[in-house]
Amino acid sequence: MIIYHGYTGDAAAYLSSRNLEPGDNVLVKLKDGTVFKGILMPRPQLYANPSIIVIKLDNGYNVGISIDKIDSIEKMGRIQPRTLTPTHYQREQLSVAMPRATLLSTGGTIASKVDYETGAVTPALRPEEIVEWIPELRDVAVISTREIMSVFSEDIEPKTWEIIAREAYREMENGVNGVVIAHGTDTMSYTASALAFGIRNKPVPIVFVGAQRSSDRPSTDAVFNLIAAFTVAVKAPFAESVVSMHGSTSDHVNLVHRGVKVRKMHTSRRDAFQSVNDNPLAIVDVITREIKVTGKIYEYRGDKNPVLEAKFDDKVVLVKVYPGLQQEILDFLIDKGFHGIVVEGTGLGHMPNKLIDSVKRSIENGIPVVMTSQCLFGHVNLNVYSTGRRLLEVGVIPALDMLPETAYVKLSWILGSMTRDLVEVRKLFTTNLLGEINIRHPLELYPRWFYE
Repeated sequence: MIIYHGYTGDAAAYLSSRNLEPGDNVLVKLKDGTVFKGILMPRPQLYANPSIIVIKLDNGYNVGISIDKIDSIEKMGRIQPRTLTPTHYQREQLSVAMPRATLLSTGGTIASKVDYETGAVTPALRPEEIVEWIPELRDVAVISTREIMSVFSEDIEPKTWEIIAREAYREMENGVNGVVIAHGTDTMSYTASALAFGIRNKPVPIVFVGAQRSSDRPSTDAVFNLIAAFTVAVKAPFAESVVSMHGSTSDHVNLVHRGVKVRKMHTSRRDAFQSVNDNPLAIVDVITREIKVTGKIYEYRGDKNPVLEAKFDDKVVLVKVYPGLQQEILDFLIDKGFHGIVVEGTGLGHMPNKLIDSVKRSIENGIPVVMTSQCLFGHVNLNVYSTGRRLLEVGVIPALDMLPETAYVKLSWILGSMTRDLVEVRKLFTTNLLGEINIRHPLELYPRWFYE
């Protein structure tokens, strides 16, 4: 069997006989008169239809074309890798009194492009490449860039939070006016929470930014998000760990969400992120570079000395309650020596009554158990029903209106950086440190200012 850049069968023979390879710009004319212009993509062998070739169109989308329908295909050239000039634009700005900001790249879609050898989207762009694309940033700040890792967000771990926190702390110590962290969107809220707790007394904002579409696609949201993120980093009055992403599906506004109150709510939309049990902290007009604060500020920008307390316990687990959840799962966690358990309970914070004995054993063994709600909006209240009262009696810690992921990160931080004493853990966990707990919620899930 012929294998040619992932293609097999008739498609492999068709392309190899014409000396066409992935990365070639091609003009394809079909027998019915339709014309396609784009880049020939490799074909994943595992899923390959032996008569289909794949073209990436100018609009960023891929189209599969059966070779039986092709009248002609012409090579128009080949894509060339983007190169950077050795003189970076920061040098032009050094004599200008402008704020300084640092971009720390961790990978993710915002730092990704299509690999034309494999057809996959991979973390492949250096941070200076990202910045070089956007000349508008010259009017925002003098920007330095550093890649501290290149991974997708699904590979982020608690020990990774510690690395990112140390690097952000280092930039604060060096006197920058703001730190921007390029991060994959899937677990961005976890890392934003981790840096909220892990760096105390922050003098400047830490702004997490990502993209839903890779930076080499015409429909990418990376440019819009980066301009907003750097604007927030150097101009915002607050000094919190925040997520700055699209506020609508179009390039209209950018919303700034407090890192301990945000969740990714959609798999692919540009406006995937939403503040939960809180208003967004600010709204950014990317055209005018204006920032309108719309939420309560907990940490203000100022001349402060940051404190690094960024040890996270990786023996904390997040368990989702579902019908039929087995008692053996909790018993296994206890027997394996886990240090903390966060439960994503139903409704007001419930779990099957048959598990309460295991919860009691966990707490008796010095393992705190925290109760959150998978409802997201609203508060945990263990005083309403008998199940909740039984959980309170054995020592479960209610997470109030904290998101499950924020509760997971906060417990990991408390156990890793602060204490493992159960009394102190409860006291710290139920104390509102950074806006992670709201007693009162806005009446509207989407406030009126959003539509103005």
